[in-house]
Amino acid sequence: MKQRPRFATRMMLAQTIVVGIGAVTLIVTAWFAAPALFHQHLSHLGVVSSYVQLHAEEAFAYAFGISVAVATAVSVAAAGVVSWFLVRRVSRPIEQLAKTAQSVAAGHFDVLVPDAGFSSELDQLSTSFTQMAARLGDSEAARSRLLADLAHELRTPLATLEAYIDGLEDEVIARDDEAWSTMRYQVHRLKRLARDLRETAAAEEHALGLELTPIDIRDTCVAAVAAAAPGYQALGVVLTLAQSTEALPVMGDELRLQQVLANLLDNALRHTPHGRSVKVVTRSEGSNALIEVIDEGEGIHETELAKIFDRFHRVDAARVTTGSGGSGLGLTIARAIVNDHAGRLIAQSEGLGGGSTFTISMPLTSITPSG
Repeated sequence: MKQRPRFATRMMLAQTIVVGIGAVTLIVTAWFAAPALFHQHLSHLGVVSSYVQLHAEEAFAYAFGISVAVATAVSVAAAGVVSWFLVRRVSRPIEQLAKTAQSVAAGHFDVLVPDAGFSSELDQLSTSFTQMAARLGDSEAARSRLLADLAHELRTPLATLEAYIDGLEDEVIARDDEAWSTMRYQVHRLKRLARDLRETAAAEEHALGLELTPIDIRDTCVAAVAAAAPGYQALGVVLTLAQSTEALPVMGDELRLQQVLANLLDNALRHTPHGRSVKVVTRSEGSNALIEVIDEGEGIHETELAKIFDRFHRVDAARVTTGSGGSGLGLTIARAIVNDHAGRLIAQSEGLGGGSTFTISMPLTSITPSG
């Protein structure tokens, strides 16, 4: 690749050309204009002697020439010094930024662009580049973590399927309903993981294609609780619904909000022991409609509260009291859907053994739901 001149060299050359053109223009203009103007002024003063005029013009030309030469030399020198200073101040942060960009391109995201200290634009550029590098680093770390988590999630069902297939081939495992049921369950886990990964990617890219219409959030809760009730009854966990006496109209996608509640209720069921209860509460607070899923389960340690919405984050298997483990993506999907509704999904807990509360907050609308 052809080596191009440095930015500082180009800038200094451009400044030199500009200063040189200015100096030549000044000298040429003064050389042709000043003597003629001086001769004209002598004539206006009534000086008619050619001898006097000649000596006066020679003296003027001599003094003028020296003055212009000194002034030009000083101006060019001053302009050169100032230009050199400005070029250095401008080119240095740009060169540092270029080196940092090369470092980022090589995969080193933990960089810090020094403060330019010259102009607000360069300062903003340095700050923005540092922030961009940090976000790229976070994205790369998240990508690596996602791949590692995905490999871990795939390993268990694939290993189980492989073991059963080998066992069936070697006739170590009987070809009975239990074997087929186990393999079918592992296939179901793989299908659910694939579906949840697709949903997660779409949700985080705001590409779910929500169809927002006026709905009463209480109706959504009725449908979600009815769908979850058989699973709760089968595991001996009590599920109740406490509705607001007033309508709670919001702009929402009915199916996606039911998906959010299904994920929250499934999560609550997995962590609530037999004989205890989960309550769904709807109410208003200011200009927002609230849905609270309150369980009497194991609770959440304060160190995990900030992580439970991360992809593939799950508590220890020993702490899953009922039901089977999920894909670790349900809460991630739920929060992304709620965010796309201009709402919030937060988790609260008093700690281990204190149960937990997941709260959905969405802005109320003045549009009355139809039907």
